[in-house]
Amino acid sequence: MVFSSLVFIYFFLPIVMVLYFFGGIRYKNIILFISGLVFYAWGEPFYICIMLISTAIDYTAGRFMDKFDNDDKKRRICLLVSVIMNISLLALFKYSDFFTNNINSIFHTSVTNPVILANKRVNHIFPFSFGLSEDHVALPIGISFFTFQSMSYTIDLYLRKIKVQKSFIDFAAYVSMFPQIVAGPIVRYEDVAAELNTRTVNMSKISLGIGIFIKGLAKKVLLANSIGMLWTSVKSQDLTQISALTAWLGILAFTFQIYFDFSGYSDMAVGLGKMLGFNFPQNFDHPYISKSVSEFWRRWHITLGTWFKNYVYIPLGGNRKGKLRTLLNLLIVWGLTGMWHGASWNFILWGLYFGILIIIERIGFGKVLEKLPSPVSIAYTFLMAVFGWILFDTDSLTDAWHLFSAMFGGNGIGADSTGLYYLSEYIITLIICIFGATDIPMRLVSRAKRKAGTVSAYLSPALNAAALLVCTVFLADATYNPFMYFRF
Repeated sequence: MVFSSLVFIYFFLPIVMVLYFFGGIRYKNIILFISGLVFYAWGEPFYICIMLISTAIDYTAGRFMDKFDNDDKKRRICLLVSVIMNISLLALFKYSDFFTNNINSIFHTSVTNPVILANKRVNHIFPFSFGLSEDHVALPIGISFFTFQSMSYTIDLYLRKIKVQKSFIDFAAYVSMFPQIVAGPIVRYEDVAAELNTRTVNMSKISLGIGIFIKGLAKKVLLANSIGMLWTSVKSQDLTQISALTAWLGILAFTFQIYFDFSGYSDMAVGLGKMLGFNFPQNFDHPYISKSVSEFWRRWHITLGTWFKNYVYIPLGGNRKGKLRTLLNLLIVWGLTGMWHGASWNFILWGLYFGILIIIERIGFGKVLEKLPSPVSIAYTFLMAVFGWILFDTDSLTDAWHLFSAMFGGNGIGADSTGLYYLSEYIITLIICIFGATDIPMRLVSRAKRKAGTVSAYLSPALNAAALLVCTVFLADATYNPFMYFRF
């Protein structure tokens, strides 16, 4: 999928943009819909059916909700059908292996995943695999993103926050919008409802979008890929034998890799959206300079936090039903946030870990952090995030414990030749990543533009062209180029 994304962006995007730029609004949405299908099908042709099923369910639920506008009971049934069907798709394709394996482990049974069983039976009639293997269910890329995105439409329609979309093409164009279909940001229908009907595409917006896109591409290619090779190398070793220095360098590398990878892709999506006439919501706001864990999660994956706040936390009662209920609601939301990221105990505990930290801040520690000097509170928050990433990207709870233990000398090795070699090889990249994760570069660029005056209008395109060329050279020669959030 990584290769297909890059091929699409580099080779097909210019063609799409030419057709899109000269098409009327009706043709723009058709082009957007078709290009989204081509983009998604390029990497996973079968699983395009899952996306289309989700789209059809929510579109139909919306039309019936509109038809029975004066019947609250029928409208509620339409909403339940939408939510249950979308959650069922997630459960079957993302969580069925997890639940089946846990049932077999706990009860010492040999239950077969019902999805795989159904696939085997269908194979007697249709001799192809439907994208499934004999022993596990392959995860459709971006399923967590497009199901949540599609569900936001029916939920908001039920709450009467938006008007029904009567055109299937327009709704399908929203769900299948290729810039952010596989890795976010999660764009709620409310965010783009007006722009689906009327939007302007001009050279000014295209130019601005190109700049944002190239910034994201540089984050991904030049920073995330470069520092990510260190984590990949450390993670492949026996974690019970590595030194404390190696363990710290490895998890710090992942800390910056996941930030620049995901925020880079989000910037690319926002930039592409701008080129198409859409204003996608911001997804990151320099989270590693946060002064509390609560603030960190207001700056990290902002659209996911907004989704859970609007559609889970507030409906559960939010903070309106007393302190104990508020704390319970927070735990529920963060447990679900962990599950959203992946079907494993590591992800669930990762979510609960941050939920507990936020609860601790809610009951008083947050006021302590406010009184501390900024460098201290920022260091605390960063360290808590680093510890969280241990759970996030290790393969099991055992591996997570081994890595955590190694970081604090549990293997009896403080520093060794391997750790010193990694330090000498990656120290400059780490420093650049630390600097790049702050808001200092943004402030320096703004200051330089103010001083350059009218010259900046000519300087920015030149710098963008140079950055794009460098990124293209790196990509052409790269053998390591993962897109981390595609798996969600």
